[in-house]
Amino acid sequence: MVATLMEAMLFKEKSRGKVWLIHFLVRCFAVAATILLLTDGSHAHADGVEMLGNDVDAPPPVQRTDVNSSEAILRDDQWRMVKTRGSQFVIGDRPFYVNGFNAYWLMILAADPSTRGRVTEVFQQAAAVGLTVCRTWGFNDGGWRALQKSPAVYDEDVFKALDFVVSEARKYRMRLILSLINNWDGYGGKAQYVKWARDAGLNLTSDDDFFSDQTVKGYFKNHVKNMLTRVNTYTNVTYKDDPTIFAWELMNEQRCTSDPTGNKLQAWIQEMAFHVKSIDPDHLLEVGAEGFYGPSSPARLQANPNTYAGQVGTDFIRNHRVLGVDFASVHIYPDTWMSGASVEAQLKFAQSWMQAHIADAEGALGMPVVFTEFGVSTKARSAFNATSRDQFIQAVYGLLLDSTRRGGAGAGALLWQVFPEGTEYMDDGYGVVLPKAKATAGIMSAHSKRLVVFNSRCAWSCRWGCRKEEEQSETRRMLMT
Repeated sequence: MVATLMEAMLFKEKSRGKVWLIHFLVRCFAVAATILLLTDGSHAHADGVEMLGNDVDAPPPVQRTDVNSSEAILRDDQWRMVKTRGSQFVIGDRPFYVNGFNAYWLMILAADPSTRGRVTEVFQQAAAVGLTVCRTWGFNDGGWRALQKSPAVYDEDVFKALDFVVSEARKYRMRLILSLINNWDGYGGKAQYVKWARDAGLNLTSDDDFFSDQTVKGYFKNHVKNMLTRVNTYTNVTYKDDPTIFAWELMNEQRCTSDPTGNKLQAWIQEMAFHVKSIDPDHLLEVGAEGFYGPSSPARLQANPNTYAGQVGTDFIRNHRVLGVDFASVHIYPDTWMSGASVEAQLKFAQSWMQAHIADAEGALGMPVVFTEFGVSTKARSAFNATSRDQFIQAVYGLLLDSTRRGGAGAGALLWQVFPEGTEYMDDGYGVVLPKAKATAGIMSAHSKRLVVFNSRCAWSCRWGCRKEEEQSETRRMLMT
């Protein structure tokens, strides 16, 4: 009976040349079904990790994509630069919500042929649970296996290793956030730049001179230029033209404790953001901040994990109002910032920390916010074990989904950190080896699947869907044949 009625309707609409009405009604039913699905699942994250269990199926394996030519990358309509529209990321007309991870070590392992395969493995395993963004170091200054051996002097083999990382990420549809320098001494950092200047005869007294000395700033600007204008030896695509790169990060966890007012660091962010954008106006840029509130927002200081956090020279709202900064970055480490507190207290802090930054990203900044590092250690004497860590991960994902459902600024999070098998010797207590951590992998996969629903929808401003006219034309053709 239903089939007879539908045939009659289609015949009638064909004769009138109004098949588009049928398409319109079908899309209305599809939108209604999607809303019901999302509403029905709106509390899926609230009942604990056991709801997901260990039997959550991962998405099908990601097919590697041929990227041997620059034309293949630049002509790929599905592999475009990520942009921002208000407080959302978009690719074309579709929203892009992030579920990702950190793997700072990729370039170093890629530089050694005996460990290069680990890079492929981690991308393969991450893609299998639906992760789409990886944050990694685009620096190694001085020391062992250095990328930059001295100012503007590079080890070409190590640079080729980074080329490999970018190329391999593209094959698994993984986008990269490349950080340009470290605040800390690991992999050189600002201390190495100051040391280079001292070795050149400058009388510098503090590592914080990195932010103000003209010579040192010149060293860093040269590195930025050399990185952004690098031509990938695997793909022949210049980094600044490659959509595989999601964003540039000015510095990992910058602090300037010698100037609690934040003026010195603010001036540096302004200068370097302008420098990056003058070379590469197309890619997104983020600061790399931990998210501590500073003097410009005294009412928010109580949101910090402790008093000291408001005195390290950073200022979340002020730093992210800089021209050229496209989205906000925040870290979440309750176990480090609140050492000795109970799991319940740390989870409560993480919730309030995220809510404050999502609200400020929406209200004060008008930009997306990504929690570019979040994690807790499961080492001995930590408040967390594998089970409670999963509860923490689930809580972070749940808060982000709450924001996503209402079109808020919570744009994603990157777990610190993911390792492939055989690299556990590098684990700092925060590492997750996905093939061994089945419950964690299930949680991450389930969150990825939920985001796919949102990422497949049109941007909120696109009323009836992306490519409406093309779809109507295709439907007319199918129904009339």
